[in-house]
Amino acid sequence: MDKKLHFLDLKNEKIMSKKKKIDNKLSTFTSAILSHFAEEPFRPKNYKQVCKYLGIKDQAGKDVVYHLLIELKDQGLLVEDRPYRYIMSAAGLAQYGPKTQYVVGTVEMKSTGKAYVILDDEEGEDVFIASNNTGKALNGDRVRVAMFPKRNNKKPEGEIVEVLERRFTDFVGILKITHGYVFVVPDLNTMPVDIFVPKGELNGAKNGQKVIVHLVDWPDGSGNPFGEIIRILGTPGENDVEMESILAAHDYPIDFPEAVEKEAEAIPIKIKEEEIRKRRDFRHVFTITIDPADAKDFDDAISLQKLPNGHWEIGVHIADVSHYVKPGSEIDKEALERGTSVYLVDRTIPMLPEKLCNNVCSLRPDEEKLTFSVVFEMDDEARIYKHWIGKTIIKSSRRYTYEEVQAMIEGGEGDFKDEILTFNSLATKLREKRMALGSINFHSEEVKFILDENKKPIDTYIREQNESHELIEDFMLLANRTVAETFGGKDSKWHNCTFVFRVHDEPNPEKLNKFLLLISRLGYSMDISTRSKLVHSYNKLFKDVEGKGEKNLIEQVAVRTMAKAVYSTDNIGHYGLAFDYYTHFTSPIRRYPDLMVHRLIERYLIEGLPSVDKKTYEEMCLHASDMEKQAEEMERQSVKFKQAEYLQDKIGQVFDGLVSGVSKWGLYVELKDNKCEGLVRYEDLPGDYYYLDEDNFRVIGEDTGKVIQLGDEVKVRVKDVDIMKRQMDFVMLGDQSFGKKKGKPSSKRGR
Repeated sequence: MDKKLHFLDLKNEKIMSKKKKIDNKLSTFTSAILSHFAEEPFRPKNYKQVCKYLGIKDQAGKDVVYHLLIELKDQGLLVEDRPYRYIMSAAGLAQYGPKTQYVVGTVEMKSTGKAYVILDDEEGEDVFIASNNTGKALNGDRVRVAMFPKRNNKKPEGEIVEVLERRFTDFVGILKITHGYVFVVPDLNTMPVDIFVPKGELNGAKNGQKVIVHLVDWPDGSGNPFGEIIRILGTPGENDVEMESILAAHDYPIDFPEAVEKEAEAIPIKIKEEEIRKRRDFRHVFTITIDPADAKDFDDAISLQKLPNGHWEIGVHIADVSHYVKPGSEIDKEALERGTSVYLVDRTIPMLPEKLCNNVCSLRPDEEKLTFSVVFEMDDEARIYKHWIGKTIIKSSRRYTYEEVQAMIEGGEGDFKDEILTFNSLATKLREKRMALGSINFHSEEVKFILDENKKPIDTYIREQNESHELIEDFMLLANRTVAETFGGKDSKWHNCTFVFRVHDEPNPEKLNKFLLLISRLGYSMDISTRSKLVHSYNKLFKDVEGKGEKNLIEQVAVRTMAKAVYSTDNIGHYGLAFDYYTHFTSPIRRYPDLMVHRLIERYLIEGLPSVDKKTYEEMCLHASDMEKQAEEMERQSVKFKQAEYLQDKIGQVFDGLVSGVSKWGLYVELKDNKCEGLVRYEDLPGDYYYLDEDNFRVIGEDTGKVIQLGDEVKVRVKDVDIMKRQMDFVMLGDQSFGKKKGKPSSKRGR
């Protein structure tokens, strides 16, 4: 062989050997980088962060990492999440696989900064997130969680590693300018951080004003998100400012968009003759509405007439909103987004424009109105022989308030008294049958305020359900159940068609056991061995507490033991009502799911069209359930604000109350006269240091052995009121009689 060629072969061999060593080194290097990304696959990293992890400090090494990340991106193993910051791709995950288990769910933030993540997988247990592991997540966000190893007898725990979807980006709070820095301190105690506002983003807002701030960015390494002021609400504490703040905090619009109002104005009030001819005519049948005295939107009516065979024809007539609000219209899109009307203490924020809810669709007396109806034939014992569902036209004979009807039920005189008593007799028999079949007779008390001309609360009263309320409720329940059975029942020709149900799951066993412990401390018991015995026990308990101090407390906690009723296209029945099939058909003016139900009935029954897309309707059901939950929270916050405002000028006054809760902060006391609830902190309990015996819902005096427990009647003095935080602090008066402790306390000292 030529010496020159042999020399070249040796040289090439050395070069290839050196290159192989370099490639092996780079391969090890690449594996280390990918392993690092696999540890936190959803946390973006740049080349500097990777170098720091690998301990690379020289510029040459940093350049190699910089180019390697680009190469790994080109190979599809990494994804550029934002400029020069990378996360692992699906292919990278499949190849290298994270060592950690990841789950997805929704954040439920607590005021302390810790959180729980409610998993998308309904079977999975909630995941606890310590305050230092919440990352950039906020209340309501959809997030990805890296799970920690499971510890015995401990809740699942993890760390939020990625925000998948931000639930809210606008927040209400007070603008604070201190030492040249600008922050918005959010109203919501579930918001764990203040929002930093650059001085150029104030948009005219001044120190101390209540504002809406839009979250713009949350830079890496910053403890606070950055935002810009998008609206100035006004001076904190003013009624309109606070009410608008409640709505804005939940992103619920106060006004309708111009396009919606314009579309509503174009809707004709006069009904066309050709439309009347398509409908069953009830204009000459005795028809009434029964509503609160201050109601403006009347969406349900009932009719009564005697049939030749001696039976009664009862009509349940519901405003035909679907005739006026067409799918995909501007009004419809806005109604879908709102999901429900919201009833704050001093105002109603309707789901539909005023022209529709208070005029065109409202079943006002002596006006012809289009309705969707369920008509029953029944005898004096409320036995049902047949029913009919379809479109109708009515003309209400009389508008009644609940008080007027109740007066006649109790023996007073009034218009059409015989007809009213017939309605009540039939409703009573329907109720008795429902209770016999296992319906739970939940009661509720509603706090109402008497407001002056400036909307300041000057007095309170309790609106309780009585027979006039139950009269209407039982006919509405009958209509809702009948519609659900007709279109969802096993024997229905539409059984396989997508439909919207109102479903209610079984009680949570853990909550039920806590409730049993609570009532046992108050001297009551329940049998939960079977569903029928549980229902009987619930109804007996509600009778036993009638007229007693702990009545409202027990009823409130009983409701909280039950699962939350929601909307769904998958029917599981309604546990509380003991109905196999149930829906919401009776309030399309104020609930979007009822409008969905009306459209489905028309589609299947009248037009004979095939099933709608189940996935689309399930998404609408989930949204409606979420909006209902938010509406309830907004209404609760407005009540808390008015309660705080009502007590603001009563500092120092003494009230009778009931212990309504125990916590590590102190005892919660609900005032008997006005249902305002405040906190008695442990330092404001008289004459002793108190232990918290959380398992038995009580506190125990260390020296005296005095026991103060849930349901105890107490006297308190109003100590302080913070209307901004909607908090009320009480002091418990001394020289009150409490029980003595029984056995050793099971928890830490309260103070």
